[in-house]
Amino acid sequence: MKHLQEKKEEVMSELKEEFGFENENAAPSIEKVVVNTSFGKKLSEKPEKKPEIKEEIFNNLALITGQKPVATKARRSISAFDVTKGEVIGAKVTLRGDRMYDFLERVIHVALPRSKDFRGIDLESLDEHGNLSFSFEEQVAFPEVKAEDTDQIFGLEVTVVTDSNRERALKLLSLLDFPFKEL
Repeated sequence: MKHLQEKKEEVMSELKEEFGFENENAAPSIEKVVVNTSFGKKLSEKPEKKPEIKEEIFNNLALITGQKPVATKARRSISAFDVTKGEVIGAKVTLRGDRMYDFLERVIHVALPRSKDFRGIDLESLDEHGNLSFSFEEQVAFPEVKAEDTDQIFGLEVTVVTDSNRERALKLLSLLDFPFKEL
C-alpha cells in the first residue's frame, strides 16, 4: 500500500491528463485539513470539573492530530446555553503539509473503518467549493486514544479544504482512496 504522499504524484498526473491541465499547479489539491470539536454539554453537566475536562479534550485532540490545538471562544453571550462572550467553548487544529497527509492516511485507512456503522462518506458532505466535511461521533475511533484511559467521549468534525470545484475535488478525493458511499 502506497502512502498518500507518494500516491499524490500519480493522482496529480492522472488529474492533469483527465482535465487537460498544462501545468501541475492548475490541478486540484488539498490545501488544509481542519479538525474541530466543542465542549458543549460536557461543561454544563459538571461545572466543577471544567478545567480537567478541557485539558483532557485538548490532550486527546493533540494525540490524534500530532499538533497542539487552539482554543475557540464564544463570539457572543447566549443565556439559553449558559455561554458568555469570550468563554472557551471548543478546540481546533489546522493541519498542512506532511502532518495533513499523515492525518488523512490514518483517517482513511484506520479511523473511518473503525467508526460505528460506517458505510462510506455521503456525497452530500462535499460542497460546491470542493470542501469535504464529515464527523466522528467518538474520538476513540482513532487508535491513539484508548477508551479505557479517557473519561470524556467527544465528537470530532473534519473538514478537508481543496482548491477546486465539487467535480474536480470529488475526482481528487476518490483517487486518494476516500471511501464514498456511492461512486
